[in-house]
Amino acid sequence: MMEFLKAVLFGIVQGITEWLPISSTGHLILLNQLAPLNLSKEFVETFLVVIQLGSIIAVVVLFFEKLNPFSGNKTRRQKRETYELWSKVMVAIAPAGVIGTLFDDKIDALFYNPTTVATTLILYGILFILLENRQKEPSIKNFHDLSYRTALWIGFFQVLALIPGTSRSGATILGAVFLGASRYLASEFSFFLAIPIMFGASLIKLLKAGFGFTGVEWAVMAIGSLTAFLVSLLAIKFLLSYIKKHDFKAFGYYRIVLGIIVLAYFYLLT
Repeated sequence: MMEFLKAVLFGIVQGITEWLPISSTGHLILLNQLAPLNLSKEFVETFLVVIQLGSIIAVVVLFFEKLNPFSGNKTRRQKRETYELWSKVMVAIAPAGVIGTLFDDKIDALFYNPTTVATTLILYGILFILLENRQKEPSIKNFHDLSYRTALWIGFFQVLALIPGTSRSGATILGAVFLGASRYLASEFSFFLAIPIMFGASLIKLLKAGFGFTGVEWAVMAIGSLTAFLVSLLAIKFLLSYIKKHDFKAFGYYRIVLGIIVLAYFYLLT
C-alpha cells in the first residue's frame, strides 16, 4: 500500500516538473532519496523513465487536433502545415535520438550523480535569467516561420538535456527562445518534441529491463503513469497560461535554489 502512495507522489512530481523548465530528473532524484521505492533497483530505474509516458499522453490529448494531419476539420492547407510541423519535429529530435541511443548508458554512468544535477540546475537557471534580461523581440511567432534549420538547432540544444538536471523542456525552450522563437511557440514545440523522444526512451528502457516485473511493480508503474498524466494536463495548461503574461525568470531562480538544496542535502546533511 505504501508503495502505491509513493507511486502517486512520484507521478505528481513527474507531471509538474516534466513540462516546467525545472528538471524532472533533479526532482525525482531528490524524491527518491527522501521517499525511496522499496522495489528492485532495475524496476526503479525503469519506472523513473517509463512514468514519463503518462506525461506524454497528456500532450497527445491536449494537442490532438493540432497534431492530427488527418482531421476532417482541417483544410488541405492546414493538413499540409501539420505534416510540415511533424517534419520539423522529426528533424529536431534527430540529434538527441542518435546521441542518446549511442551513449545513453555512458552518459548515465558519468553524469547521473548529485553534483552534476545540482550544477546543471544552477547553470541553466542563470542562463534563463540572462536570456530574459536581453528583452529581445521574438522573430518566430508561429510554426510556419520556424525553419528546418532552426528546428535542427533546437534539436542540438535538446542534446544538452541528456545530462541529468538540465531539463529537456528547459534546454529546448532556452534554445528556441535564444534562436528567436516566442516563449509560447518555444514551449509548444518543446511539448511536441517530447512525444517521440519519450516514447522511444521508454520503449528502450522496457526492452533492456525485459518486462520481467512483478504484479505489484506493474501496478506501481500504472498508478505513477496515470497520476503523471492527470497532473500533466494541469501543468501544461498552467505553463501556457503563465507565459502569456510572465517570463521565465522565476523558473531560473527556482532552479538555482533547488540546485543549492540538492548540494546541501547530499554533501552536508547525509
